[in-house]
Amino acid sequence: MTEYWLISAPGDKTCQQTWETMNNVTSKQNNLCENFKFHIPDLKVGTLDQLVGLSDDLGKLDAYVEQVCRKLSAYLGEVLEDNRDKLQENLLANNTDLATYITRFQWDMAKYPTKQSLRNIADIISKQTGQIESDLKTKSAAYNSLKGNLQNLEKKQTGSLLTRNLADLVKKEHFILDSEYLTTLLVIVPRANINDWQANYEKITDMIVPRSSQFITQDQDYALFNVTLFKKVAEEFKLHAREKKFVVRDFVYNEEELAAGKNEITKLVTDKKKQFGPLVRWLKVNFSEAFCAWIHLKALRVFVESVLRYGLPVNFQAILIHPNKKSIKRLRDVLNQLYGHLDGSASGSAGMSDNVDIPGLGFGQNEYYAYVFYKLNVDMIDSKAL
Repeated sequence: MTEYWLISAPGDKTCQQTWETMNNVTSKQNNLCENFKFHIPDLKVGTLDQLVGLSDDLGKLDAYVEQVCRKLSAYLGEVLEDNRDKLQENLLANNTDLATYITRFQWDMAKYPTKQSLRNIADIISKQTGQIESDLKTKSAAYNSLKGNLQNLEKKQTGSLLTRNLADLVKKEHFILDSEYLTTLLVIVPRANINDWQANYEKITDMIVPRSSQFITQDQDYALFNVTLFKKVAEEFKLHAREKKFVVRDFVYNEEELAAGKNEITKLVTDKKKQFGPLVRWLKVNFSEAFCAWIHLKALRVFVESVLRYGLPVNFQAILIHPNKKSIKRLRDVLNQLYGHLDGSASGSAGMSDNVDIPGLGFGQNEYYAYVFYKLNVDMIDSKAL
């Protein structure tokens, strides 16, 4: 299970006692879940009005930062291409896997100084995430453009003879070059019509050089032939050839241009390889930054709502719960028995309206309980994208 629950409950005589009671009832005795203390430092409380205003903003920011984390993960999967199965091992937070990071969470005092107000800390996270998202758009656009250009050229190298680049299939000797009167055309012939072509191409128009057509190559559906004729009948030849299902491809043999085309693919392949490593590193670093910011934001939300719910002085224990999948309903019942008395209106369940929005209570959460509750899913890989 990649789902975790982040809850808080008011301190009994001490926060340690709250932790021990909760842990004994849910984990040690009943094996309903695995519990971890979630360490939130002493933050500046501010005024009640500030907390109520901030709680709503934190909810929106929470959704935004999670979305950016998932965008970074999804794009890293795209960039890894054939190595997408290695995506999970590249999604780290502070050099550890995501589950380890959240179960051993420590507040980063250097990035988010606790001397700052709660609003300032939220603003730091918001600006940091906004910059990451902006950089992601720029970097992904540049890399996708390069990748798209390369894919288009590669398609031209491998598609049907009707559409693919013919440059690597023909040779200089297939053409009459530098003639004032003659030209060589390349013709795509359906394989079923090869005999028809060979028997009748000289009769399509006047002024076709006899026995000038050579078979060059074929694919599953078509064959490629050349034919030499007088320049002045070229357009007439194309028209009558089309009537017989022979397609003349526009092609001019120019060694310099052909070499430039091959060099373009080589250059794009080289450029893509050069950009791949730095881009993967950037995505890994910034996924870590965004994910860590997201978990700090969760801590902020727990702090704000715990103060609003349980009052001052600040006295609550934050706990990260990893539920056993088969025991979720029983775990919820046990938590309701433990904490249902905190708020009669919750009836120990998510029984209130799905769109609760009471300042200091639900803050628009879909699930409202007597205790502070946030769901956290650390599965950052979209299975549909795999």
